[in-house]
Amino acid sequence: MTSALFSPLAMRGVTLPNRIVLSPMAQYSAVDGAFTDWHIAHLGQMSYSGAGLVMTESVAVEPIGRGSHSCPGIYGDAQEQSMKRVVEFCRRYGDARTGIQLTHTGRKGSIRPPWAGRGSLSAAEGGWQVVAPSPLPFDAASPVPVQLDEAGLARIKDGFVAAAARAVRAGFDVLELHGAHGYLLHQFLSPLSNQRTDAYGGDAAGRMRFPLEVAAAVRKVIPDDRVLGMRISASDWAEGGFGLEDAVAFATALKALGCDYVCVSSGGLVGTQQIKVSPGYQVPFAAEVRARTGIATRTVGLITQAQQAEEIVASGQADMVALGRALLDNPRWGWHAAESLGVKPSYPPQYERAGSAVWPGAKILRPQPVEA
Repeated sequence: MTSALFSPLAMRGVTLPNRIVLSPMAQYSAVDGAFTDWHIAHLGQMSYSGAGLVMTESVAVEPIGRGSHSCPGIYGDAQEQSMKRVVEFCRRYGDARTGIQLTHTGRKGSIRPPWAGRGSLSAAEGGWQVVAPSPLPFDAASPVPVQLDEAGLARIKDGFVAAAARAVRAGFDVLELHGAHGYLLHQFLSPLSNQRTDAYGGDAAGRMRFPLEVAAAVRKVIPDDRVLGMRISASDWAEGGFGLEDAVAFATALKALGCDYVCVSSGGLVGTQQIKVSPGYQVPFAAEVRARTGIATRTVGLITQAQQAEEIVASGQADMVALGRALLDNPRWGWHAAESLGVKPSYPPQYERAGSAVWPGAKILRPQPVEA
């Protein structure tokens, strides 16, 4: 049996063995911005989970670009080396390619981890002044950010460039910019968070200017054989916000400057959003962006079943599917998906004895594919 989900995907000098992607997910387990043994355990097991690409969580390009004190960053040698260690581990034991998501949280930074109650950090807790395109808070409980001036914009763009160079040295195959979920680049894109009157605000072209400048600068500093993508939003789920037409225009511009793919997500910009969640609820966004721009596209959001993922790729709605909590719940999702679609799973040799071909228990635990 052939499977679209388990077919390889080539982009530049990188070939993903299949179309399953571990979605970036915050772990709140870094120390001074550096990856720890937790990241070895978390990303290491995902590298041999059956996924074709393993993405790190969002990694900040400067200290105040982090979400919390326990979020990672790649702005110094110690952070770079900690991430190189994880990449080398994943490459040694798994067959997935590795990717890093670079970000700046902007006005959504300086918070507590979820298990510490979220909420903004106080000065006594080491909180910092957040920044944004405009002095507009995320919600009524959030601090008012400082509007970035030209020097601040230049510093952050340089931070993305330096972070990208470090990510290349660390060995990542794929670099992804975070332009969704209400973080800084998304804040520039949406009229709900960007009310500037200079060249970086106003109409859609002005609001796209800074994110496009960052993407272009990063593309120039990374080798031609490395993949560059961006996670973008297709809806703020709020009246007057960034929408599908904006996403199509932005993806078109990204493709023109050398971006290789977009991951189409939504939400996270404002506290008043009204998201309509259902299985695969963001897939139509990705399908529309892909159809109208021709750029390789990844979709994400409540994708949980192997056949669901297979149909998304086989029907041309997206080139890749990203799973987050489904892989946290079952790090062997890729193996089981392969079995259910009639494809031989990619087990590391140490785990081959758990395969259905040699272990009768597999047929008891998991339904087997039915011959057509």
